[in-house]
Amino acid sequence: MRLGRLNIRWSRNLLSTSILVFVVAGAPFPFGSTNDLSIAFWCLCLGLALTLASTRALRSEHAWIVAGIGVIIAGYAFVLHEQLSDRPWLAPFHPIWKQASDLLGTPIAPSASIVKNESFFALGAPLANILALLLGLIIGAERERARLILWVIAASGAIYALYGVLSFLIEPTMILWRDKTAYLGSVTGTFINRNTAAAYFGSCAVIWMLLILEKIRRRIPERRLIWGRLSRDLADMPPREIMPQALAFLVCLMAMFMTTSRAGVGLSLLAMIVSITVFLRKDLPPRTGIWISLGSGIVVALGLLQLLGGRVSSRFDSQGLVDEGRVEAWKSTLRIIADNPWFGTGMGTFQWAFPPYRSPNISIRGVWDAAHSTPLELASEVGIPLALLVAAGWIVMFVVLAKGVFGRRRDVIIPLAAAATACLSLLHSMLDFTLQVPGYSIPFFALFGAGLAQSFRSGEAAIKPGEMQEGSDGVAGERQPRTLEVHKTVYF
Repeated sequence: MRLGRLNIRWSRNLLSTSILVFVVAGAPFPFGSTNDLSIAFWCLCLGLALTLASTRALRSEHAWIVAGIGVIIAGYAFVLHEQLSDRPWLAPFHPIWKQASDLLGTPIAPSASIVKNESFFALGAPLANILALLLGLIIGAERERARLILWVIAASGAIYALYGVLSFLIEPTMILWRDKTAYLGSVTGTFINRNTAAAYFGSCAVIWMLLILEKIRRRIPERRLIWGRLSRDLADMPPREIMPQALAFLVCLMAMFMTTSRAGVGLSLLAMIVSITVFLRKDLPPRTGIWISLGSGIVVALGLLQLLGGRVSSRFDSQGLVDEGRVEAWKSTLRIIADNPWFGTGMGTFQWAFPPYRSPNISIRGVWDAAHSTPLELASEVGIPLALLVAAGWIVMFVVLAKGVFGRRRDVIIPLAAAATACLSLLHSMLDFTLQVPGYSIPFFALFGAGLAQSFRSGEAAIKPGEMQEGSDGVAGERQPRTLEVHKTVYF
């Protein structure tokens, strides 16, 4: 009966799942989906999928998460009203409109935003992220669909990575059908910016690595790994079981290094090291195992940097971790926030707000259309209160994902992959604008939603006599008898 109910729910959500899979796989394709037309199309697809999606698989814990997302949506709606309205409830009109009116000698209708109606057009990317998060939560409430989302992101990432490497070797001056005008010496895949490409390929590499670890752990019957026998156990594994995942991981890793992005490569390697340690924490020696794992991972990462990331290492040596101009831009953005603390300058208005605050220590070359720090740019555009509300949402998400990582036994890689890629993307967005590129953010917000959905223990009917319960590491657990009169719930 349980299997029958699962099939019924699958049929009910089949169309929504198909649409989400299409969006997750396709969002990185059209140059990272940074233009308004692409964003509008993905919002339309995600909105349709959300309308058709069934919420019967959601539990009370999921409802609380949906309520929290609703609070953030309400915060965005209020700020948008203040920035778009001719008669805002609380926000004062920006003084730039009075200055312009005085200079021109013509009355100009004021606004809380420095660019009228720009907030409406800038809503697309945040809306797509919220829709992807909600769909990931609803569809990922069942483990089969959650794992499908994970596999689709990993597989599509490997395909884009392979395209990036091959296109760089064959025709490095082209991105798809357009001329490549920047980063000619770096792999960018279908993205315009190499830093976003590095975070994307690195995130996909993290997922492939976890899938490989899960496969290996399932093939080893012991409750705990016997490290002295590990090489023999691996040798006994049929190559065809692990080779496709290993090749996909290597392709993503190669593409990541070939982007030559310092922060993208460094943070991706850090995410891999921590993910391996967390996944294998129960198999490590009790006291020193974690530190040995972290130390070994750092040594391997440094070796990979020397072997595959020579150009990345040279950029670290010549430019350090962060460019001086980027630091000055952050200082300038802080001054924007100080002058507009409550409602910001308007969503999507950073490129117009920045010039008067531009530091003289920044080169006059180029136009700064992004703060290269998503949290700072968010606070400058929508104000400190909404930025803090979004930050609180991220904190709650990490707490829930941590609960899933350390509380679940089966399918632990789903919340772990979501937590690892969320940390990677958030840390990278503090130095750049990764989460502002829909081609990256849409797939991984869907993964964050699936990770949140799978962060709670699911109750299942007890298994039949003679059956063995499988944990997250694929190891048989204790036998659980079941009779017709007494039903025992097994928690995973």
